[in-house]
Amino acid sequence: YRSDMSFLKTVWFWSLLWIISGCDSSSNVIQIEGRKFGTTYRVLVNADQIPPENLESMIDERLELIDISMSTYRIDSEISRFNQLSKGEKLIVSDDFSRVFNIAKKVWEVSDKSFNPAIAPLVNLWGFGPDLINDPIPSHEQISEILPSTKFSNATLITEKGNELLLKLDEISLDFSGVAKGYAADVIADLLELNALPDYLVEIGGEMRVSGTNAKGTPWRIAIESPSELKQIETIISGVNAGIATSGDYRNYFEIENRRYSHTLDPRSGYPVEHSLASVTVIAPTCAEADALATAIMVLGREEGLRIAAELKLAIFLVSRIDNEYRTEYSNQFEQFLIAGDVNFD
Repeated sequence: YRSDMSFLKTVWFWSLLWIISGCDSSSNVIQIEGRKFGTTYRVLVNADQIPPENLESMIDERLELIDISMSTYRIDSEISRFNQLSKGEKLIVSDDFSRVFNIAKKVWEVSDKSFNPAIAPLVNLWGFGPDLINDPIPSHEQISEILPSTKFSNATLITEKGNELLLKLDEISLDFSGVAKGYAADVIADLLELNALPDYLVEIGGEMRVSGTNAKGTPWRIAIESPSELKQIETIISGVNAGIATSGDYRNYFEIENRRYSHTLDPRSGYPVEHSLASVTVIAPTCAEADALATAIMVLGREEGLRIAAELKLAIFLVSRIDNEYRTEYSNQFEQFLIAGDVNFD
C-alpha cells in the first residue's frame, strides 16, 4: 500500500465530488437533476443518439419505486411494514428489496458483521437517530439489552409459491440507508444502458456510478474536494467504470468532558468507534457494494480496513488521524484511478 503524509495536508477529506471536464461543453450531454431519498440526485449522459423523450420521467419513476420499497420515513413502504411485523410473521417483498437485502447480507458476511442494516435501535440509543435523547451516553446495561435486537440474522429471505418473502425470526428493525442510495445509482445506470446510453455519470447523495466517456471522448474526471472555505481540490480520479462511495466520521459527533463520541457505531460492541480512520472512499463493481463497504471499513478502522481491502482486492482511499496529522493511504487497485498534476476546469 502506498502512503503519502503530504497528499492531504491540513484539511478534511470528504465526498464532495466535482465533474471537472466534458460536462457542459457539448449539446450531447444531457443533465437531469431532482430530489429523492431526502437528498439530491444528478444524472449526466453523453448521448451519441437521441435519448427517449421521457427519460427524465423514467428516472424519477424508477427512483420512486425504490423509495416506496425502502424509505423508513414512509409508513406504507415495504421496510416500514416489515419493521411493524411481530416475530414469526413474514412479508412479500419486491425484487428491489430482495436484491438490496442480499447485497447487505453479502457485505455483512465479508466484513465480519461490521456493516449491519439492523443497527437503527443503537443509533437511536446514542442520540444519532430521530428520537430525542436527554442523556446521549447510554449505560452498559442499556447497550447489552438492545444488542440482541440488532442481529441482522434475525431476518431471512424465503421463497413460497414463487414469491420472495422476508421472515422475521426475532425482533429486528431494518434500515437500508447505508446501501439504498448506492443501489439506486446502479438501477439508473442499468436503465441508461438498456436505452443504449453507455456513457454516463449518476450521482445520488454523493454516491456515484460512472461509465464510459464524457462529451470530449475522454473518461469522466471526478475531483474530490476538501471542505475548506477555499474549496481546494485534493485529488482527481478518472477511468472509473464502476461505483464510488465515501464514508466519514467527523461531520456527526458530540463531545462530553473532552471525549469525542463518533456517530459511527460498531454494531458488534454497541459503542462508537475510537480508531484513527477519518474517512474512506471505495470503488467497487456496483455502487451498492461500494456504499456498504465504505460504511463497513469506517467501522473496522485503518488496519482492519486495509486487511479486508487486500482480501477482497478492493480499490480504497483512506484518510487517518495520526500524530496530529492527516495521513492518506490507498490500495494498489486504487492507484490506477489517480491523476497527477494541476486541476483544469475547462
